[in-house]
Amino acid sequence: MRIATWNVNSITARLPRLLAWLESSGTDVLCLQEAKVAEEQFPAEQLRELGYESAVHATGRWNGVAVLSRVGIEDVVKGLPGDPGFDGAVEPRAISATCGPVRVWSVYVPNGREVDHPHYAYKLQWFEALRAAVASDAAGGRPFAVMGDYNVAPTDDDVFDPAFFEGSTHVTPAERAALASLREAGLSDVVPRPLKYEHPFTYWDYRQLCFPKNRGMRIDLVYGNQPFAQAVKDAYVDREERKGKGASDHAPVVVDLDV
Repeated sequence: MRIATWNVNSITARLPRLLAWLESSGTDVLCLQEAKVAEEQFPAEQLRELGYESAVHATGRWNGVAVLSRVGIEDVVKGLPGDPGFDGAVEPRAISATCGPVRVWSVYVPNGREVDHPHYAYKLQWFEALRAAVASDAAGGRPFAVMGDYNVAPTDDDVFDPAFFEGSTHVTPAERAALASLREAGLSDVVPRPLKYEHPFTYWDYRQLCFPKNRGMRIDLVYGNQPFAQAVKDAYVDREERKGKGASDHAPVVVDLDV
């Protein structure tokens, strides 16, 4: 079974690339982030023509998450129980579903913006809610994974230059402690192999030639419970999909399971 996670940075802008990638990659389950469309505008019919069912949680702004599956979708839960919300609104940042033998969450963790910004405190509160929400599945006997754009680089090795990010979000001790707390719920980091260069970065800014210079970050993560981790046969970053015109600034992370 092949599953993947991908922040597409607008499914409308990326739809031709997404459809072509699904056809060529042989992916069974795909977790999407930053759909940036309302649910009624989600291209479910085009995806259905390729054999994929869709579970979508989106409102049309800059968030929006989805799970695509060609092995069935059941027990869909939209939203994060206990979501703290931001500025009086609960955002569509999480969706979970059972796809064949595996249960997955697709998550788009808040960015945090700046360390002294209210969005940063919201980010840490959101992580606490996520940990509570996934604890039961993480401890269970079914393969289970929380996949998506975490907007945190777990270690200094996961950014191209730690000094460049000093004082910024995505690398602070509090954010990394939130990741550690999530792992303590019974999850482990499924680290993919890079297809090029030494580090498996998943995100490269559009500006300043970051992708050609490999000035990237590993912030798209797959956190799986023990049954999931034991079933992993391979994991890699499909860096090729970050190339060319009209690419997302994130690359898909692909995981092959023996389930």
